[in-house]
Amino acid sequence: MQGDRRLGSPKKGLTNAHHAGGLGYLFGMAFATLVLFGGLPVAHTAEPAPDVPVLVPITGFLAAEGSSQRNGALLALQNPPAGVHPRFAVTDTGTSPEGAVNALERALSDGEVTVVVASMLGTQMLAMLPIAQAQKVPLITMSGTADITRKGNPYIFRFFPADSVVKGAQVKYAIEAHHIQKPAVIYQTTAYGQSGHAEILTALAAAGIKPVYEDALDVGVKDMRPVIAKAVASGADSLLLQLHGGPTALFLKAVAAMDVHLPIVAGSGLSQPATVALLEPAELKGVCGETGSSPISGETPAARDFLARYRDAFHTDPDGFALGQYDATMMALEAVAKGATSAEAVTKALATGSYQGVAMTYKSNGHGDMAHSAVIVCFDGTSRVPAVVRHYDFPISP
Repeated sequence: MQGDRRLGSPKKGLTNAHHAGGLGYLFGMAFATLVLFGGLPVAHTAEPAPDVPVLVPITGFLAAEGSSQRNGALLALQNPPAGVHPRFAVTDTGTSPEGAVNALERALSDGEVTVVVASMLGTQMLAMLPIAQAQKVPLITMSGTADITRKGNPYIFRFFPADSVVKGAQVKYAIEAHHIQKPAVIYQTTAYGQSGHAEILTALAAAGIKPVYEDALDVGVKDMRPVIAKAVASGADSLLLQLHGGPTALFLKAVAAMDVHLPIVAGSGLSQPATVALLEPAELKGVCGETGSSPISGETPAARDFLARYRDAFHTDPDGFALGQYDATMMALEAVAKGATSAEAVTKALATGSYQGVAMTYKSNGHGDMAHSAVIVCFDGTSRVPAVVRHYDFPISP
């Protein structure tokens, strides 16, 4: 239910002197210390207890993606660096900008917030940015919407590759692997879809390619056959998708039912186990998609360790959103462990530092874009676990 706070450690508890009983507790501890050490003053340093609200969409059309984001954050918050004891609570932002704004305002009114795990939905992020800037609180997010780091806001940090990165990888792979010349581009009417569409067109134009067909779909569209038929009739030699997880599954199921054999390179929605679970392996045969990482593919020892811990904690498989949010949250908590105990200090650490995460190395380009690598995953038709077939690293440019 929107506004529900749950799955968090206590917001008030025995985490430091301020939250452990008020002045009576402080005077009592001071007296005990003086008695124990013969009246000599003794320095006491409380271990940091950062307040990290988790404000993500876990109901509505982005429930699968938002739940992955939440789980990644929780895995980090429940297993923080030594000496760090984060306080956190989850709020469902739903899918409206108002839901996100209300959640952020409530979280900020609860006390001194250190860093916010913020919604991956682009429209919600754009609504939250002015509040974060006014309150000087950093937001860490998995939103791919390009505009969120183009507003000159120093408090936004995006840990999923920006659309310019993943769409660049998507188009580059389609050209390299399938030699496309006449693609059809199908995208969502949401901010995510529109941002990705624009970046796909930019990447295609750089290669001298113009789509022969383009269409925007509302997230409520269930019957994908008409748009597929129009794409085929246009003479398209490939399908480039920028759809959310559920619509991606519906689209691929319709493609298989219509026996269409055009190369398909999809957006990151395809990399989600929740999306893949809606399809039979045969319906995925030959389909590829871009994403920031594919932890389920278990490419590295670190990824396999993350996969095992995630499965143990949530009894499901992670996707690139979960791993990216885990890395983002761990970078913030590591900054706290190294002495960045205020929102201002964490903001500076995120803006100027680098962090070797499980998925990649993260470093800001000066605008809050932290992730600069992407992978292409493909399905062979026999399994729901994709293979990572291509890596793309993009330069960190301001």
